[in-house]
This record gives sequence, structure tokens and C-alpha cells, in this order.
Amino acid sequence: MRLKKTVVLVGMMGAGKTAVGTVLAKRLAVPFLDSDAAIEKAANMSIAEIFARDGEGFFRAKESQVISRLLDDERGILSTGGGAFLSEANREMISERGVSVLLDADEDLLWNRVRHKDSRPLLRTADPRRTLQDLIAKRGPIYAQADLKVRALPHYAVTDTAEKVIEALLTRPDVLELEEA
Repeated sequence: MRLKKTVVLVGMMGAGKTAVGTVLAKRLAVPFLDSDAAIEKAANMSIAEIFARDGEGFFRAKESQVISRLLDDERGILSTGGGAFLSEANREMISERGVSVLLDADEDLLWNRVRHKDSRPLLRTADPRRTLQDLIAKRGPIYAQADLKVRALPHYAVTDTAEKVIEALLTRPDVLELEEA
């Protein structure tokens, strides 16, 4: 298989973007890129620390810069933070230079994956489950604008979800094509 455009994984926190992206990159023999990891490395602090010190607005501006740079660097699999796709400018940039794939997970699966993690600044509220529900309701229509959608199901192993992404990508010959032997 030959990847022609960078695949940008989008979706809610806990949808599996990093785990699926890592497996997908290995399967397609391309680099795995993570916008949150790149931001943390550049800032030498965690996303939560950036939010606390500089605010969400500052973080989102840096996130857009990093995504742009990663889209230009080389073709690969790019995992983005849950809020990255909310920006219209980011959606346009991703659409022009790559392809967006929504990892669509339901609330229960997301909650099971994020409830014990302290690394989610948006869930540091009095009622994190309610906050998650509100985020899903608000972000769902925006995530629905992704070029391709793949369901992340509780009974899927990470490799199963990665295979479903490959199946979806193969419907787009401008993104992924089978090479003849």
C-alpha cells in the first residue's frame, strides 16, 4: 500500500487516535506524528500545564502552527488533540493537505477510557462525566465534517480499528492505493 496524503485522525479524547495511529503507521510503514506530543516537546511542558499557564486560546494557536508544520514535514499518520478539528482553519488546512478520519466512539467507551486520567484539562470539573457529555454534544456536528468516519467499538482491539481505517482509506484512491506486486 502507498500513502499519498497524510491521514489526520480526529475525534474526542479517548477515541483512540494515538493508539490506532501508532498501529496504522506501522502497518502502512509511514511515520506516526502526534500534534499534542510535538506541542509538549516544543514547550517543554504538558498540555495541562500549557492550559493552566497560558490558557486554551494560546494553546489552540500553537496547535494550529504545529499541525501545519507536521502536514508539511512528510506523509504519515497524524494524531491530533480532541479540540484541533473544531477550528475551521484547521479543518480547511487538513482537507487541503491531507485527509481527516473521525474515530467515532460512543460516550460510554470514551468515559471508560478517560475517567481515571488526570491528563485531560477540559475534564477537570466538578462533574467530568457531564462535561464529557456536553463536549460530545457540542463537537459531534463538527467532527461529522471529517472526510471519512470509522466507528471505534468497545469489542475492537486497536488493530481491528486500524484495519477499519485502512478499509475506509482504500475507498479513496487519492489517499491510499494498493501497489501492484
